[in-house]
Amino acid sequence: MNTDQVKGKAEQVVGKIKQGTGQAVGNDKLANSGVADQVKGAARETWGNVKDAAQSEHKEHANHARDRVVEKTEELKERANESIDKHKR
Repeated sequence: MNTDQVKGKAEQVVGKIKQGTGQAVGNDKLANSGVADQVKGAARETWGNVKDAAQSEHKEHANHARDRVVEKTEELKERANESIDKHKR
């Protein structure tokens, strides 16, 4: 979980509290501000989700590339050893 996700969730909680308090005391401005905070928090949390997804995709790509390098290295090593063995005979 990244900071945008955490901050977004926190902003949504604060917004719900402000909205509830505003509605309870009849303060429309406070209630509306709470709704705005919830929207802002949801947008920030979503942005954090996007960043996490992109980072995860990058890690998957890097892991795949590393695996391919290891595979190719092993293949080359086997071919070299086979060639060496042929010349020993």
